[in-house]
Amino acid sequence: MQVVSLVWGIFALGGMFIGLIPCLGALNWINIPFAGIGLIISLAAQNSNDANKTPAMLGVIFNGVAIALGIMRLIAGCGVV
Repeated sequence: MQVVSLVWGIFALGGMFIGLIPCLGALNWINIPFAGIGLIISLAAQNSNDANKTPAMLGVIFNGVAIALGIMRLIAGCGVV
């Protein structure tokens, strides 16, 4: 589950970077909920009993960054009123 959260975070960051391209900012409306689901999965994986929690922690960070920057991009591009 930790590897899934890490991969999900990488995909969320990739979608966020694509959403930074001009005229593709509307992709953030899809990417923010996607990253939110990834954040929930990452938090659940972090609470597991495994010794190495690094992938889950990176998943939390990647998904959180994707959500924060996606929201800031929508605000800057007047996508959020």
